[in-house]
Order: sequence, then structure tokens, then C-alpha cells
Amino acid sequence: MNKDLTVGKPSTVVWKFCVPLFGSILFQQLYNIADSFVAGKFLGENALAAVGNSYEITLIFIAFAFGCNIGCSITVSQLFGAKKYQELKTAVYTTLIASGILCVVMMAGGLLGSDWLLRLIHTPQEVFAASKVYLDIYIWGLPFVFYYNVATGIFSALGNSKTPFLFLMSSSLANIGMDILFTTKLAFLFSYGVDGVAWATFLCQGVSCILALVFVFRAFRTIKTEGKAPIFSWNLLGRILVVAIPSILQQSFISVGNIILQSVINTFGTGVMAGYSASIKLNNLVITSLTTLGNGISNFTAQNIGAQKLPRVREGFKAGLKLVWALCLPLALLYFFAGKYLVLFFLDTPSEAALHTGVTFLRIVAPFYFVVAAKLVADGVLRGAELMKKFMIATFTDLILRVVLAKALSLTALGATGIWLAWPIGWMIGTVLSIAFYRKGNWNTDHYF
Repeated sequence: MNKDLTVGKPSTVVWKFCVPLFGSILFQQLYNIADSFVAGKFLGENALAAVGNSYEITLIFIAFAFGCNIGCSITVSQLFGAKKYQELKTAVYTTLIASGILCVVMMAGGLLGSDWLLRLIHTPQEVFAASKVYLDIYIWGLPFVFYYNVATGIFSALGNSKTPFLFLMSSSLANIGMDILFTTKLAFLFSYGVDGVAWATFLCQGVSCILALVFVFRAFRTIKTEGKAPIFSWNLLGRILVVAIPSILQQSFISVGNIILQSVINTFGTGVMAGYSASIKLNNLVITSLTTLGNGISNFTAQNIGAQKLPRVREGFKAGLKLVWALCLPLALLYFFAGKYLVLFFLDTPSEAALHTGVTFLRIVAPFYFVVAAKLVADGVLRGAELMKKFMIATFTDLILRVVLAKALSLTALGATGIWLAWPIGWMIGTVLSIAFYRKGNWNTDHYF
């Protein structure tokens, strides 16, 4: 059901809209967590290292899919708030066409360059074959990743956060069962075991994507327009790209940064790789959840800007901040005090290096979730208002600092622990910038159209 985010008490509207988004991202993360759990428990430490190693490369593709999502979502949100429904439909059709072309290019590059990417991050020989199998299968499933992201962006733009939640809940739970089935009962079909994990994810993502697109076009039938909407617009494509390109650059830089970090981590051996693979999944669960809630704030901001209701933006920011901090409190406490048991969830009989790595990483980053949460909410407002230059300055400062410091500190006596210390330093500086840019925003003057 489409939801107008420009009416009602802002705090109530934000919470009702964002809570299902949080549920959705929890189940989205179950895809990767399930892969790591099954690999670690049923296939061993090397398999977990292979899945985690490939995952850092898959984030490059996800970055482009996310850019399509957020570019479409912000533009459609503003058009929905302004009640420009014919342009809204054209913006969606334009995104679907552009995303398809981009996806084909990414698939070709990924399939031709997967060996090179794995060598670039110094993948150990003992996990190279399994990493390549997992990565290649993932690349064949990129159309599902791209179009599912676009579909969820459209749902969010229309104020509907419940439908994607239902899709993800069903497919993620199915993915867990299929992961286990494909690596135990049907393991004889797969040469390395890890490919069974990859095929299970491929199938479940495919079903989710197809269903999401079907429901998007069903929702379109409820939006009445005067005449048939054009299927493509260069003007709207340019408007979408204004938001999409910085978002792609942000996520791509995160991915490149993660690849650089992974190459550094790989030099410390498979034990550290496995421990990092387990703990980074747990960390990504929090960060991705906070990012998704920030995206919800972007949709709220964009709809209200489109409707010329700018004073509601500030109220939305305050409500979003309370929401993310409420989420951070239990997770930060859980990760800090029970990190050992969470890492053991992924590893049946971990080496000392793997367990120490996972626990140390979580204890270092968990207290700073409150800091990065504030940054992501402020970023959500900046992105929804299309203040992309300010968004990029704050974001790239954080990312560059994390990569440079991780590389430098890993060469000191701190060793691998120095890598983990880079996270909170980058978060703190990036947050100061994002909040400063948000506070300078003029939310009482309409200058966006």
C-alpha cells in the first residue's frame, strides 16, 4: 500500500515507515550470514574464509545496484510528494532500462575479471578455487540483485516499506534451508561445497526479484495518470544520476576500500581471515541496518521537499536519530560482551587466531555504533535533499581515513589489531562533518525545484 509521508506527526510517520525497513534489512543480511554460517559449520574454516573473501568483491556489484536503488528512490519520492504521477512512472521505466544496461556491463566485466580480482586481494591458494566458484555464480545472479534493489527503492519511494519486508522474510528463511540442503543432502552435485551455498542464494534472490517486480507493476495500476507515461526520459535520467552517481561512488569506494583491507588482512593468514569474515558479517548487519534506516529518512525528506513541507525535515531527523540510537544500544552491548559466542556461531572449532580476531574487532567497533548512526541519519537528510556534494565530502573523508589508517597501523606493532582501530577514527571525523552540513541546511526555503 502506498503511503504519503507528508502528512501526520513526523515522529510517528518515520517510525512506522522505518521499522519494516529495519526488518527487511535483517532478512537481507540473513543471505550472507546464512552463507557464512553454513560454510563455517558444514564445510570448515577454509570455506568460511572463501565466502568472506569473495564477499568483499561482491560489494562492488552491490554498490552499483544500490546506486540504482537510491537514485530512483529519491527522484520517485520527490515526484510522489509533488503528485507528478506521469513523470513518476517515466522515472521508474527509465531506471529499469538504464539498470539493465549497467547490469550487463558489470556481468561482463565481473566474469572476465574474477581471477584478476581474487589475485589482486592476495587470495591464498588454498581458498582460491572455492572463492572463484562462489564469485562466478554470484555474478550470474546480478540481474536479480539489480532489479530487486530497484524494486525496493520504488516501494520505499511510495511509502510502502511492508511489502519488501514480507518478500525478504520469506526468501531469507528459504535460503537458510536451501544452504543446508545444498551442502549436505545434495552436496554430491557440487564440486567444492561452497558452490552449493552460492546456488542456494542465487535461486532465492531470483524468486524475490521476480515477485517484487510483479508487485511493483501491480502498485502502478493504482496510480492514475492522464495518458500513457513515456518509457524513457533523458531529463529524468539526468536527475536520477545526480543522486545515483555519488551513491555509487560512495559504495564503490567502500568496496574498493574493503578490497584493500582484505588484501592486508589476507597477509595475516586464514585464521585471521576467518575471524574477520565472521565478525565483519556481524558488523555489516548493524551498519547496513543503520544505512537502510538512513535511506528511509532520505525518502521522508524527499517526499516532504516535493510537497513543499520543509519544516518537517528537521522533525524527521530528530525522530530518525532516536530510532537508530534505540537500535544501537542492545546491539552494541551484545557485540561487546558476547562477541565470543557470536563468532562461535559461525565457526565450529575455530583456531585461536580466528576467535581472537573476531572478538577483538567487535569489542573495538561496537561502542562507536552510536557515532556512525548519527552520521547515517544526517547523510539520509542530505541525500533526500539532493545535497550530494556535502554528502560526498563527509562520506569520502570517513572512507579514505579508514583505509589509510588501517594500512598504516597494520604495519606497526599493533599488527591486525591496528586495522580494526581505523573504523572508529574514520566514523568520528565523518560524523562531525555530516552533522555540521546538516545543521547548515536551510529547511525553511524551497530551493530544490
